[in-house]
Amino acid sequence: MANKQKETKKKIRAGYKGEGKVYISASFNNTIVTVCDDSGNALGWGSSGNAGFKGTRKSTPFAATTAVDKVLKKVKENNDLSEVEIYVKGPGPGRDAALRAIRAAGVKIALIADITPIPHNGPRPKKKRRA
Repeated sequence: MANKQKETKKKIRAGYKGEGKVYISASFNNTIVTVCDDSGNALGWGSSGNAGFKGTRKSTPFAATTAVDKVLKKVKENNDLSEVEIYVKGPGPGRDAALRAIRAAGVKIALIADITPIPHNGPRPKKKRRA
């Protein structure tokens, strides 16, 4: 039997110039950052866990800052982003820290939008606790 070589996907796309979009998903446990081009194709991504943090340290603002720095550094090596639109989702502690990290990286910000999903009443809550 011949061994088939498995092709690995690169995490970074190269050669893009222009405007981009940054999606920040900040949960209570982790912060995930994705940088895309205008049409929505991912140029690079990263998370607090991907940046080397484990357990409860993933949910810290410092971990979010580190994740953003690593992703932007990778994307800037291969692409030329003139300005970005930032879309923030979730209530986590990393959301403000991630915004500050993007500002500090010297990227021009065109828009900041909050796309956190809010239920229009949602499912029935659990029964009241009796203690």
